[in-house]
Amino acid sequence: MKHTISVLVENHSGVLSRISGLFSRRGFNIESLAVGPTQDKGISRITIIADGDEHTVEQIEKQLSKLIEVIKVKTLVKGECMARELLMVKIAAGTDKRQEVMTICDITNAKVIDFTIATMTLEICDKYEHLERFEELITPYGIIEMVRTGTIAIQKGSETMAPKK
Repeated sequence: MKHTISVLVENHSGVLSRISGLFSRRGFNIESLAVGPTQDKGISRITIIADGDEHTVEQIEKQLSKLIEVIKVKTLVKGECMARELLMVKIAAGTDKRQEVMTICDITNAKVIDFTIATMTLEICDKYEHLERFEELITPYGIIEMVRTGTIAIQKGSETMAPKK
């Protein structure tokens, strides 16, 4: 089962290495990893998508909490959080295919961010499942290059991961 683990950490070198090392030592595969600053420049938020059973996730949470640089750890429950991922893709789409691609963009809420005579570069930010569908739709046009971010997630409602001041 896939789990979304959100971790607040002190923002300094070596923290990500220690966290990823903890996962590898436990044989717990990281499927997606996204790291970025929070509203406090001294704190980063790491969102990890990993596959494993409940017991393993519980052990990972406990091990993460023991690391000095870790401020807070929370496994986000599906349905109680919002998760998004960014995909950018360059496709082979000359002038004869542009209208078809633009129609796909309109339907999927993707944006054209660059184009040349022979290519179009598109971006879309959405749920993992929607990005998979979008990829299926544009694959026939010829993907030249594609890049995706890891998933980021935030809990619904008023509860927050922010550290108390």
